[in-house]
Amino acid sequence: MGPTAPPDTAVRSTDAAAYRVPLPERESDATLTWGATTMVVVRVDIGEAQGLGYTYADATCADYARRVLGAAVHGGDGLDVPAAWDAMRRAVRNDGRPGLVSCAMSAVETALWDAAARAHGIALCRMFGRVRRAVPVYASGGFTGPEPLRAAERAGWWAQELGAHAVKIKIGGTPETGPEDPDPARIERAREAAGGAQVYADANGAYGAKRALRAGAVLDALGVAWFEEPVSSDDLDGLRRVRDGVRADVTAGEYGYHLPYLARMAGAGAVDCLQADVTRCGGFGTWFRAAAAAAGNGLAVSAHCAPALAVHAAVATHNVRHIEWFADHERVESALLDGAPRPVEGDLAPDPSAPGHGMRLKAADAERYRVG
Repeated sequence: MGPTAPPDTAVRSTDAAAYRVPLPERESDATLTWGATTMVVVRVDIGEAQGLGYTYADATCADYARRVLGAAVHGGDGLDVPAAWDAMRRAVRNDGRPGLVSCAMSAVETALWDAAARAHGIALCRMFGRVRRAVPVYASGGFTGPEPLRAAERAGWWAQELGAHAVKIKIGGTPETGPEDPDPARIERAREAAGGAQVYADANGAYGAKRALRAGAVLDALGVAWFEEPVSSDDLDGLRRVRDGVRADVTAGEYGYHLPYLARMAGAGAVDCLQADVTRCGGFGTWFRAAAAAAGNGLAVSAHCAPALAVHAAVATHNVRHIEWFADHERVESALLDGAPRPVEGDLAPDPSAPGHGMRLKAADAERYRVG
């Protein structure tokens, strides 16, 4: 990581733990069913400052972050976060970067940035430098199971409560039923409950290109403005075909675990808006580079999930479009973290007076959810 840092800014320790928060009922989208959400929380000590980062991934990320990544950054200057990130990148070379390794790197990297900002006594968004004070959110829920019509209606009500400009629901059936064309009743139910707000649709890669084009025609007729992952996000040619054939904006990118993936997608003419996730892509540094790749191709970028963390990067990004206010992550962040921001009239803003990202783990409350 470079020369040993002075004691007041050296990375002294890295710790991590996983917390699994159960859902009130099992949920489904077109390709996955789940009953709980796991947050892996990383704590990094820089001198006297302590930073917190996290990712949504398997609990095994906690051990990897502690054992491999902690060793890679230990003793280096915690204020030089890009150097720490390079040290992690070198350390993981033989372990396979995309996937869980990148999630663990993202959690450590965001914890380092939080600690660095706290060491300076300023908000993370001020350290990055804000472009705007707040970013619009869209409400994201409306799962395909177990009660798809009811779930779409609840998502719409929630969007109206938040003041969100749009509500996103899942389409494409469930893993049990297989891909299905969009149900117009669910689209209309969500729009009506949301007070006439825009409706977004997310197929989670359930369709092939031809079937996605048929689904897109249905969505276009219903005035849906955003068609997310109509095909697998790895199928850039399929995404491009769908983008060329529908009026809705075609979007993807949430499974970009490193910059080359996101840059290829931005440059392939495959999407109208690039999605990036700070808890998967490698952290804040990769977010900003991905946003630059998108801007170089005339695209906006949208923050996928983890809204309480993503907002600090989003307000510092020129070409940001919005932030996904995801139902599951709101539940987890409210349960485990103090200081998480909430939207006001559809906009999310970080607290510029709170050092770092302003959040702390609710240690006593979180212990009941700890796993591993």
